[in-house]
Amino acid sequence: MTGPELAQAAEALVGTPFRLHGRDPATGLDCVGLLAASAGIELPRGYRLRMRALPDLAAIAAAAGFGAAEGAIRPGDVLMARVSPCQFHLLVAAGAERFVHAHAGLGRVVHWYGPLEWPVVGRWRLPETA
Repeated sequence: MTGPELAQAAEALVGTPFRLHGRDPATGLDCVGLLAASAGIELPRGYRLRMRALPDLAAIAAAAGFGAAEGAIRPGDVLMARVSPCQFHLLVAAGAERFVHAHAGLGRVVHWYGPLEWPVVGRWRLPETA
């Protein structure tokens, strides 16, 4: 899978219901479930909605085939944002200022247009294919 394919798969899930720890688009997804469903991978479920410390995200990303991302945001980049002091959130970039994420308040997967209002604490991408 390429970054643009990941972005396209995430965009296809816009409108999917939100469900905490959800991994099935038919019953609902959270932000981790959105990434798992878009990329066709398994990701850990052992997390809470709010937490002060994160697990080893670099190891989780590497095990799922992602590496650290640098430079300009590209379609398919996965961003970890700190939305509050004890809450983190994953988004999939669909463009430089267009993102897909599972929005608990709206109850579904949505597009976000424009710059993020949260600090980004991590960013990963799939390796380039030859």
